[in-house]
Order: sequence, then C-alpha cells, then structure tokens
Amino acid sequence: MEILLTGGAGFIGSAVAARLVRAGHRVRVLDALLPAVHPDGLAGVTLPPEVDFTHGDVRDRATVERALRGVDAVCHQAAMVGLGLDLNDAPEYVSCNELGTAVLLAAMARGGVRQLVLAGSMVVYGEGRYSCAAHGPVAPGPRLAADLDAGRFEPPCPRCGAPLLPGLVGEDAPADPRNVYAASKLAQEHLAAAWARACGGRVATLRYHNVYGPGMPRDTPYAGVASLFRSALAAGRPPRVFEDGGQRRDFVHVADVAAANEAALLSLATSPEGGVRAYNTGSGEVRTVGEMASALAQAFGGPAPVVTGQYRLGDVRHITADSRRLREELGWRPSVPFASGMAEFAAAPLRGARV
Repeated sequence: MEILLTGGAGFIGSAVAARLVRAGHRVRVLDALLPAVHPDGLAGVTLPPEVDFTHGDVRDRATVERALRGVDAVCHQAAMVGLGLDLNDAPEYVSCNELGTAVLLAAMARGGVRQLVLAGSMVVYGEGRYSCAAHGPVAPGPRLAADLDAGRFEPPCPRCGAPLLPGLVGEDAPADPRNVYAASKLAQEHLAAAWARACGGRVATLRYHNVYGPGMPRDTPYAGVASLFRSALAAGRPPRVFEDGGQRRDFVHVADVAAANEAALLSLATSPEGGVRAYNTGSGEVRTVGEMASALAQAFGGPAPVVTGQYRLGDVRHITADSRRLREELGWRPSVPFASGMAEFAAAPLRGARV
C-alpha cells in the first residue's frame, strides 16, 4: 500500500512511519517541521531510509496535491498539539488543525483518495464518565477556580453535590471539548465525516489517550505531561505534579499506537463507503498522574515527584478509555506493559535534548 503520512516527522508520526515500512508499505511523509516542535528541523528525527520525505505544510494546496499522487490511503497525524496556552493560541490551532485538515480532505476528494486514518484525541470527551450513587450516570459541570483554589479537585454530582465515581469512556459518549485544542480536534472529526459522506470515503479515527515513549519532544509549552516530567528529571529537578496527583489517565506506549494505526489502515479496505468509525486508543490500564510520575522518577533514579496543588483550568480531572472496540473489531492488543514502558522511557533520550 502507498501511504501518505502527514506529520510523519513528529513523535507519533515517526513511530507510525517505522511500523508501516517494517510491514512492507511504501510511505511518504509530509511535515512542516513547525519550530515549536522541531526547533532544529530534522535533527534528532529518525525515519527509515525508505521513507520519501517532503518538507511542506498540509495547509498548502499545491504541496498536498503533489504528495497525494498515486497514494492509496492517508494517515493524518499533522496537528498542533497541547491544551493551548491561552486564547491567543486559538488562531494557530484552528489554522493548523482545522484548515490543514480541510485542505487535505479537499485534495483527497479531487485526487480520488478515499481512505483516511485520522489521529484523534480523547480530549474531545472533556471530563470522563462519572456516576453518582443516588443519580446514576451524570455529567459534571465546569470546574470552578474557587473549588480548585481550595483543593477540591474531584467534581461533585451536579444534582446533589455527592462524590462521583469515575469510569471508562466509550466512543459513543457525547463530545464536550473544554479547551481550544480539544475543539480543533473535534472539528477535524466533523470535517472527516463530512468528506466521507460527500465522496464515499472511509474514515477510522483513533482517539489517542496519553501517548508516551522514546522520541518524545523535550520540555516545550506544547509538551504532554510525560515529556514534562522526563525533561525535569533529565535536568535534575523533581517532576511537579499538579492538583493532588490523583488525576486518572490511560498511558499508552507509542509503539502500541503505531500498531493501532497499521490495524486501522488495513481495516479501511473492507469498510463501507461513507463509513466513519472512532476507536479509543489506550492501554486499558487506569493510572494516576502521580503514579506515572513516581514510576518514571524511580526508573530514572530520582528525584522524587513533588505534588504542588497547582492546576490549569482547562484540564480535566479524570479521563480514561474503554478501548474494547479497537480490540474486538481490529484485533489490536497493547504489547508494552506500564512498568517496562516507563523504564524504557526513563532511559531514552528526549528529542531535541541538548547534550
């Protein structure tokens, strides 16, 4: 299969490229090498020599049309990631994630390419699934700065104020994006669905949970929590854990995410025309942010994490995946256990690290 991989020089994209090449596919990578992620260009990026690399922006029509010639499928990883530091970031998120996806989809429609794997995100759900002992499944209200300032991090039942029990989120849960990045990722899904309906395309969206592993970018304003903790340890500082460290997450290794992309690409050939399917992509293991920081610090050899009580209003308290659909429909299974994955990550250099 001839595959165009957008964002293929990135952390996840480069792992996907390596996986697809090993499986015998022909891979073209299109990447803008945005300075926020690639301050040194391709330095530190490891791509198989078989990859056909183009430095170009997915927002540029002519570049995308050239990259799509002769392609069987697209794996769309290109995006600006992170929460968005503030609303001043909104235009850039919309431009990179929404406009970029629209340009790509329009070019695919013109070029007759009808298979798309979209890198989605669990952030489209907002808060995770909760239930109240008295009122059953409920959706918590917005987090209030007054509660967070007072150290009340757990969302209460919106009807009776009682503590809530967090659970796993399925793909059919309603979307509730709570920051600029989340809104742009949901918009990508809507654009892909509209494209599929209009031209008979096939879409598999992989809603990534907290991806970690070798090749993560070093500490930047747009880095994920695993990268921030690993960068702190490399600098001899303790990881700074926000809130009380009890935030529930699903940490999934980048090698397993790459395998999920391959499985999704292979599934498209037998998907119905106009079909759109979302898949939660997580390890299936619920861990807290505090647990992850401790495991990483221990594997690295210290220093131990510090729980700060700080918070970001755009964060959510708990979000963990029910990824049975990916297992049952595509036959995917995560292969990297949490402990060994964290040990590997602790020893691996970060991309862009100065040595």
